[in-house]
Amino acid sequence: MNTPPLAGGTAGPDALAPLLAAVLDALRTGALDRGGPLPAGGPTTTARRVHTAAHPLLPDHGTGPEAALGPLVHALTQGAADPADPLCAAHLHAPPLALAAAADLAASVLNPSLDSWDQAPAASALEAELTRTLARETYPAADHPDALLTTGGTEANQLALLLARERHPTPLHLVHGANAHHSLPRAAWLLGLPASHTVPTPTGTLDPDALHHTLAALTGHPVLVAATAGTTDSGAIDPLPALADVCAAHGADLHVDAAYGGPLLFSDRRKHALHGLDRAHSVTLDLHKLGWQPVAAGILAVHHTGRLDPLQHTADYLNSHDDTEAGLPDLLGRSLRTTRRPDAFKMAVTLRALGRDGLGALVDQVCDLAATLADRIHHHPALTLHARPALSTVLFRPADADDDQVAAVRRTLLDDGHAVLGRARAEGRLWLKATLLNPHTQPGDLDRMLKLVEGHTPR
Repeated sequence: MNTPPLAGGTAGPDALAPLLAAVLDALRTGALDRGGPLPAGGPTTTARRVHTAAHPLLPDHGTGPEAALGPLVHALTQGAADPADPLCAAHLHAPPLALAAAADLAASVLNPSLDSWDQAPAASALEAELTRTLARETYPAADHPDALLTTGGTEANQLALLLARERHPTPLHLVHGANAHHSLPRAAWLLGLPASHTVPTPTGTLDPDALHHTLAALTGHPVLVAATAGTTDSGAIDPLPALADVCAAHGADLHVDAAYGGPLLFSDRRKHALHGLDRAHSVTLDLHKLGWQPVAAGILAVHHTGRLDPLQHTADYLNSHDDTEAGLPDLLGRSLRTTRRPDAFKMAVTLRALGRDGLGALVDQVCDLAATLADRIHHHPALTLHARPALSTVLFRPADADDDQVAAVRRTLLDDGHAVLGRARAEGRLWLKATLLNPHTQPGDLDRMLKLVEGHTPR
């Protein structure tokens, strides 16, 4: 048996060329065969197709690269929920830019690992450039801001809580709104902290007066308050300046989960909605949402690099003291993970290629699209709009349907493969959720979405 070729080195591109041709062909035919935003027939049908393409997954004698790659890429594509389809609009899962996917291919070929400089010389330097840039974007007036790359918003939120815990000698208390991401109370549990304090958010955002009363009851305890700039359910943005004032008055740390809303910083038209963000001690960002990056693309930004000191760690084979003193960069304290992909590369390519104005234009495009959808729902006699969108998420429901019927409409659209809509609870009712992250979506696609919902609603 011939030894399979490698992706890197001078011979790598020639070895990749025919394989990439097979991948691109299978991506094209798989999307055509799917014929919509996701495969029809539900989980059983999809699992059967995957089994047929993959079986046997570990044969005694391999099929060879083309015979494995083509059918499995086709099955993956045919069975995908494709965020590039205008009617795939359930989650904060953006269609990646072709540019970013191409950059990610280069990173995969070279396969640097960001746990020591001698595994990733250029990649580590570029990661430092990217984190400095995003830290300054988040904290434009800070003297020494910094940022780390994470696997997403969940890891960034966990890191924020860990860093806050390490600053205090007594148990830290986490306070957040009922609108907060589920990763925050879970992080408190993972870190062995007291159960988090949840402030009710009947209007959808964290109320400063309610926060004041909660913090008053916790006087004498170290507290981290977690606010949200772009909730998962509706895209709502908490009143950041007022919340920062309350935290300052009570001596509480402030973290802002801006995994969804953070890229408003790129938009001249919308960055005012994040006024007060730079008063937070830490901020979660995630560019696989309103940044159009392949997963993973999470960031934790801090207002001062000293906040990251608790992550410092030494393993002699990776960052020995004499190597560090000799000038080799110490990367091990830049994450809780050891082996790390060069996720900075695709983000750096995207930022340089599009610039602030190009990214801001994409943000404006999808937010404007959400406003258009809200207008159509508002004027639709058979549909009810929850509220005007703060970002690119719109909640709505058939006007005369009960919650069971709303849930059934969503599942029917999924089973038929016609549309992928999310679900959210607000004001005690179940709503359909359209999260618009595809800048190529047209108003006609929105009309098609609403017709499908109306056509599948029980009379």
